[in-house]
Amino acid sequence: MTPQEELLESAQSQAENFFEKNSKMVVTAIVVIFAIAIAVFGYKKVISEPRLNKAQELLYQAQYNFEQTTPDYSVALNGNENTPGFAEVAEQYGNTPAGNLAKMYAAACALRLGDFDAAEKYINGFKSVKGVPGEMVNAMAAGIKGEIAVEKDDFAKAASLFEKAAAESNNDFSTPMYLRKAALAYSAAGNEAKAQECYKTIEKEYPRSLDAREAMKNLAE
Repeated sequence: MTPQEELLESAQSQAENFFEKNSKMVVTAIVVIFAIAIAVFGYKKVISEPRLNKAQELLYQAQYNFEQTTPDYSVALNGNENTPGFAEVAEQYGNTPAGNLAKMYAAACALRLGDFDAAEKYINGFKSVKGVPGEMVNAMAAGIKGEIAVEKDDFAKAASLFEKAAAESNNDFSTPMYLRKAALAYSAAGNEAKAQECYKTIEKEYPRSLDAREAMKNLAE
């Protein structure tokens, strides 16, 4: 398998997609933080809180289709007669935290559906989130941008975005995962020196991670 083929397979893999695995936890944390801020500062309480709650409710409804064992990305993105889609939440409530996160979900769905231009449009509309939960979300956003670049065969750009994703949130799961994707992207772009740097970082700083074995295997070749 060539580095390009391996990277495409890696980018499309649900099993290692941190966003899909942890989305509900992250959404809840950020929305709760925002709700607390509204309560503390009393910012347009009568208008903002109902709007925030409605956006959150619709987002959770759309999440249901996204988080199934066999996700229906089309329904998750566009909705149906029973539930809204992320596209609707993003359009109607884009200025709320839930609406902002809906843009990321919409990008992930469009990516899985093969509509890379739509995925790029949604993720470019996403605004970085502040605070500790935001670090994780921002890493996911950079990772999605990296996957879009992979699908468009822009491997140098993908490598840079995966490195950015790795740097956004320092942990033993997403950081080495994105470093490995960066290494694959660098290899696909013909930059083996940078690929080796990424693998060495994984081996040295994240030796217990799931990606460490792959890193050591590549360093031994």
